[in-house]
Amino acid sequence: MQLKISILVDNPNSWIVPTAQRLVSAIAERGHTAQLFHTQEEIPAGDIAFVLGCEKILPVEVLRRNTHNIVVHPSALPQGRGFSPLTWQILDGKNDIPVTLFEAAEKVDTGPIYLQGMIHFEGHELNPELKAAQGDITIKLALQFLDEYPPKVSRLPEGEGSWYKRRSPGDSRLDPHKTLAEQFNLLRVADNERYPAFFELEGHQYVLRITKTEPEK
Repeated sequence: MQLKISILVDNPNSWIVPTAQRLVSAIAERGHTAQLFHTQEEIPAGDIAFVLGCEKILPVEVLRRNTHNIVVHPSALPQGRGFSPLTWQILDGKNDIPVTLFEAAEKVDTGPIYLQGMIHFEGHELNPELKAAQGDITIKLALQFLDEYPPKVSRLPEGEGSWYKRRSPGDSRLDPHKTLAEQFNLLRVADNERYPAFFELEGHQYVLRITKTEPEK
């Protein structure tokens, strides 16, 4: 059965765009049709729309265009609804991050759950590595959903859960009076270009950009 599939990333500058492009290629290799879109208005009628890293909520009229509207969200829903869940969990000191593939619903992050996976980190990974791992498991779960299509098992999130707020550049602020070790997780999640870590001292603001180097042998 050939499926007509859309992939929506509503921010064309999002880190997840290369992941979405990889997913388009992987879907085509399975004999389905797939196309990447950057606005809700472009989404055509079809079988599945994968909604990846979107910043705007899809209205009901858009959800109705496809049989399934699938989100891949890095938390154990209903825990960790909302924005930047992987980042917030790293800041909480977690290195085992659950990932949930579920049906988009009118109410955010409340639809039926189809699949779950896990990302395992060691605690040294920086933002590019964190995002790469998130991208890999997004593709893995999306392709698993396709390979098992149509979905046979789902369950609704249980409990009230929790909610993460949208991050802003100010959330990358370091405390100059704390050690780097104490604030290492904040450095791990900082994006050197979009929201670099920074601190203020004696009336001046300073930006810190972090990269990893391999130890000399």
